[in-house]
Amino acid sequence: MSVALLIFLAALLPFVAAVSAKFGGDGFTNHEPRGWLAKQSGWRGRANAAQTNTFEALPLFYAALLYAHFSGVEPELIHWYGVAWLVFRLAYIVAYIKGKASLRSLLWAISFAINGLLLFSVKAI
Repeated sequence: MSVALLIFLAALLPFVAAVSAKFGGDGFTNHEPRGWLAKQSGWRGRANAAQTNTFEALPLFYAALLYAHFSGVEPELIHWYGVAWLVFRLAYIVAYIKGKASLRSLLWAISFAINGLLLFSVKAI
C-alpha cells in the first residue's frame, strides 16, 4: 500500500464518524450540519467527538508517515505501521461511539505509539 493511499484512507476516518452521527438523525439538515452536531448527545455526540479527535490525530500521523518515507524506512514497515494505525483508529471510533471509554483510551494510546514507531524507525546515519 502506498503512502499516498494511507494518507487518503486516513483522511476518510473522520467522515466515518461524522456520517455515523448524522445518519438517520432527527432534524438533521445539511444547511447547518455543525450546529446540529454540536447539539447532539449520547452516541451521536460521541460520534461527533470521535470525528473531532480523529481530525486532531491526522497531522502527527501524516508527519510520522512522511518522515519515515523520506528518511528511507523500509516501505513494507511503513505499510504495516500505517495499516495498523488505520485499524486501531477505526476501532477507536467504534469504541468511542459505543461508549467504551477505557477501550477507547487504550486504542488511542496504541495508535499514538504507532506514530512513535514510524518516527523512530529511521536508521541512524
